[in-house]
Amino acid sequence: MIRTRTAAAAGMVTILALGASVAWRPTAAPVPERLSSAELWQLTTEMSEPGGYFRSDNFISNEGELQYVLSDLQRTVPRGRAYVGVGPEQNLTYIASLEPSIAFIVDIRRQNLVQHLFFKALMEMSDDRAAYLSRMLARPRPDSLARDATVIELMFAYAKVPADSTLYRRTFDEVIERLTVTHGFALTPEDVESLRYISSAFAVAGTGITYSFGTTGNARFGGWMPTLGEIMVETDETGVERSYLANDSLYQRVRGMHQRNLIVPVVGNFGGDKALRAVATWLREHDTTLGVFYASNVEQYLFQQGDAAARFYDNLGTFKTDSASTFVRSATGRGLVVLRNPRSRMAQFTMPVEGMLRAIRGGLVASYGELVMLRP
Repeated sequence: MIRTRTAAAAGMVTILALGASVAWRPTAAPVPERLSSAELWQLTTEMSEPGGYFRSDNFISNEGELQYVLSDLQRTVPRGRAYVGVGPEQNLTYIASLEPSIAFIVDIRRQNLVQHLFFKALMEMSDDRAAYLSRMLARPRPDSLARDATVIELMFAYAKVPADSTLYRRTFDEVIERLTVTHGFALTPEDVESLRYISSAFAVAGTGITYSFGTTGNARFGGWMPTLGEIMVETDETGVERSYLANDSLYQRVRGMHQRNLIVPVVGNFGGDKALRAVATWLREHDTTLGVFYASNVEQYLFQQGDAAARFYDNLGTFKTDSASTFVRSATGRGLVVLRNPRSRMAQFTMPVEGMLRAIRGGLVASYGELVMLRP
């Protein structure tokens, strides 16, 4: 066990590099081409921790530059690896471009798990993007929308259509049946109410739903909060549209993974003692290397919670990695970063997982600000 100490804003943080000592039993079988519904639910249930609190319902991302790292990631990270991420729909955009063999979405909020099950059911029932948006937003599909409609055409069309209460109720019932009967997922009564809350939010707000829409924590946020419509039509830094709804091919990649039960939602605290380690153990048992770990700006909160950041890096060290395994973080522009998209609240950065962990274990990080500036 390697033990180093670094001074953090809330006191001394001990980084325990436990990755090298984690026991695992490799099997001959790689990640299967599909999981059964029972296998997916078993992973979700057994890997998950009790749900925790976050200050926003976080229905969609608020990261205007989330696509800016995708061209680099496509060049440096081989396809067919594991993807691990946090939060709502931005993961679907990363999954669409990176084409992992399996994806785990780990978030402290059980509501996020339920929301990804909502996305899953909608995609499985919807053979194209227009049908998916019709169900998600409870708005009848405009007759003019073809399968090859541009994402701008899709968002513009649905922004003009009012919600339909009959369609909403029918879709909600179909989603519940899909999840509980077709898949046999044992949703709790609380999960069903959470699903009702999520689906009604998308129906009420439509393409105008934002990160800060909702009631959790009575959160109030300043600055530009992109709507679903705006997030979906954002591009990378060269102007290429890469959202998971940008074209039918990207949508079908994500839909196909859902149909094969290969997007696994998990409730977990990054600094907790179960979820991330369980994901890492499963991947090692299937001899699967981490491709991308997308953390958004979770580290910002971990550094405010005693040794939570240290425990997170311990957890990250348990994954099977190599020189191509890449970490993606988001950082606010409060003097720490330069935003390339003038409307964005955050910038995205990539760095090799192994180099980042070496720098952290070497005592080069004493605060969140130093972490953001880290270039291992």
